[in-house]
This record gives sequence, C-alpha cells and structure tokens, in this order.
Amino acid sequence: MGVLKLIPGNAMPGCTRHSNSIKSNTCLYAARMTGCAALLLTMACAQAQTWPVKPIRVIVPYPAGGTSDILTRMVGAKFTESWGQQVIADVRPGANGNIGVEIVTRSAPDGYTLVLMDIGNLSISPSMYTKMPFDIIRDLAPITTVTFSPYLLTTHPSVPVKSVAELIALARANPDKLNAPVGLGSNIHLSTLALQQRVGTKWVYIPTKGGQSSVLSVMTGDGDFLFMGVIQTWVHVKSGKLKLLAVSSEQREPMFPQVPTVAETPGLEGYSAGSWQGMLGPAKLPADIINKLYHEVKRIVALPDFNEKLTSIGSRPQAKTPQEMGTWLATEKERWAKVVKESGYKIE
Repeated sequence: MGVLKLIPGNAMPGCTRHSNSIKSNTCLYAARMTGCAALLLTMACAQAQTWPVKPIRVIVPYPAGGTSDILTRMVGAKFTESWGQQVIADVRPGANGNIGVEIVTRSAPDGYTLVLMDIGNLSISPSMYTKMPFDIIRDLAPITTVTFSPYLLTTHPSVPVKSVAELIALARANPDKLNAPVGLGSNIHLSTLALQQRVGTKWVYIPTKGGQSSVLSVMTGDGDFLFMGVIQTWVHVKSGKLKLLAVSSEQREPMFPQVPTVAETPGLEGYSAGSWQGMLGPAKLPADIINKLYHEVKRIVALPDFNEKLTSIGSRPQAKTPQEMGTWLATEKERWAKVVKESGYKIE
C-alpha cells in the first residue's frame, strides 16, 4: 500500500506525516473543510462590512400617513445620511400588519427587506387570528424598538363626558350604544377591550382600515371615542376636533402634564397601553447586520434633532436590544392571549 508524505508544516492537527491512504484522505478532507470554514467566515465578515450596497426596502404594513409610515421615513432619512443608500418605504397595509410582515418572512435574510411597525399588533395576531401565515418567533428576527408612544383617549366633542369615569358611566347607562372605531385585532382594539373587561361595560366596535380612518370616524361624529397614538390625534385635539380625556401611559406625560392617566380612574389602577414601534427582519438575518442596524437606530434616536422631533409629538425614543425586543414580544404574546380568550374575539 502506498505511503503519502506530507510536507513538514502542512500537517493538520491529529494527522501524522506518514499515514495510510484512509488517514491521508481524512487529512485532506479536514484541510478542505477548514478552508471552506475560513472562506465562509471571510464572506460573512465582508458582508457585514459592505452592507448595505443597494437600497433598503422597509415594509410599512399599515396605511400611509400613520405612525409607522412617519417613523420609517424619519429613520430612513438618517440611514441614507450614514450609509449613502436610499431607504424605500413600501406601504403594504392589511390584516393588522400581517400582509406586510408575511412579505418580510418570505424575503431573503440579507438585510435589504425589513419592516417597521407597531410590534404590539404583532404580539396580538397569534391569538386573534385563527390562521397565521407565519410564526412571530420562528420566522422573524427582532432588531430593535424605535419609540414608545402612549395612546390618547379622545371623544367627539358632542359626547357629553369630561373624564374616563364619566365615559364609563355613560356606557353603563347606555349598553351597546357607544361605539369605538378600531382595526379589529389591532393593539388599539385590544387596549380598548382590556379597558372594557376591567370595568364591565358594553360598547360596539366599528371596523376600520387603520388609524387615520379611525380618527376621521370620530372627528366626523360617526364614531364616539377611541384610543389612538399621539402622532395621529394631538393635532386634532389642539384644533378642538377631538376632546381629550386621558393618556394611556402609566404616568402622566411631560408633553401634557395636566392630562390624567387612565390609571388614575378608580378601578383602573395599573392600566397601561401604548404603541411600541419596532424594526424586524426575516429569520436567519445575520447577527452582524442585526447589530449594525440596532446600533445605528440607537445612535439616531439619541440625536438631539431626532429626539426633539419625536418628543414634540409625544413619542419616547427608546432602542431596545435585539434580545430585549425578542423577550418583550414573547411576554406580550402571552399577555394578550389572555385578553383575547376572555373576549371571545377571533378573526378568520
């Protein structure tokens, strides 16, 4: 049987200089695999260093003009300043964001298709929908949160109430008379349901296509009251087209310290709700790209001009780490599952 002699210095660990053919083949295989591993590592490092080399598409899974759309354009402009690549806001509304998110889950995990959305909606969908085209834990990669924005509880000016307690009393005296326009299955819907469950009232939910249409419904008097983000409602509160009763955060907001929280109402202690806007990508998105996106968003939300603009519209800049965001999603998924189960609501 022939003997293969390896040149000194080229022997692989665990291989002798003189070996039979079987051992020689093993050594050659090990050498090739080591070379492949090194090549893959080099390619991964190169990808992280060069990304992005082309425009980035960010899916906005709600109608144009809403909070997610506004934030996508704000963050995207900063991305372009830093990286020199255009960020395209691709508006794909429907099914409380699920249609747009599905596009992301089916995209290549290369960092060029992302989604920015109300991640509270994402945590609700698994419990609210009888069929889901994706799994929020398995098929998505958390990147970071961008902001938290409390909801404002507002009514049409003609509704004869001045506080949350008076709204509850009016609903109890007129069961199934008051209505709230909401996107069924949305964070807004579930936040209103959670309030309803706490106080035992009965009111009607009017399905809408998104935040803008919900606000318009109340402004025109077709709807009676609603929870909605500050970005979409504060301007109408200032104009007198909406009447502000309370804010949904745990503590009063610095932007309007005179406005009470929902939790200050007797019987609603501890109540809190709001919109967490966050960014995600498809599963298997490389860790280096995730970290690059996270650190860039963290830098952006700390910029004085960006921070001031968000604060002026009632949003709190806050960039959770990818790990923190993943934990938050799993926890919220369990939280809203209980609310959905008690309500009996399901969407086919």
